[in-house]
Amino acid sequence: MNAPVKAEKVAMNGIDVPTFLATIGAVNENRDLAKFTFRASGAWLNGTHSRINVNGYFGAGGEQGRDADFVMYGDHPGVLCGADKGPAPVEFLLAALSACITAGIGNIASARQIKLESVETTVEGDIDLLGILGLSDEVRNGYNGIRATFRIKGDATAEKLRQIVEQSVARSAVYDVLTNGVPVSINIEAA
Repeated sequence: MNAPVKAEKVAMNGIDVPTFLATIGAVNENRDLAKFTFRASGAWLNGTHSRINVNGYFGAGGEQGRDADFVMYGDHPGVLCGADKGPAPVEFLLAALSACITAGIGNIASARQIKLESVETTVEGDIDLLGILGLSDEVRNGYNGIRATFRIKGDATAEKLRQIVEQSVARSAVYDVLTNGVPVSINIEAA
């Protein structure tokens, strides 16, 4: 009796699955390839408006660059004395959580050869501004709760799709930072 032949994994959902799996294998063989340092640089423009540039990072054993800078703008809404020329910084945090888990969903579904039809997210955060405005020392400055909803459709059972989202949450770097915290050091160079 012949052993069953395993189906070759193919590109799916925009993910080059053979390359993705080969990357995991290469990192498993040389664990130093997994060490990355990402960077962002920012500049104040006016009021609460700032520009953030992202390009260049250390990873996969060396310095890496991108073809062009990713440029984002942050601001506060008018009701918070901003000019509303970009998302508030706390909104970037919600967007990062959505993007991180959604990317994981794409990778995991593809590795499992599950074709996705759609993935939609809603992420909300509750914040009491008494802390950030200096009106209360008993109210934290950041979110006191975040809720994320993921709506996923694909060619698998609801249970398998739910497992994909759960695995993505379990492996999400942004979710990890939010739920476990991370040391942050601040250097100040005043002129």
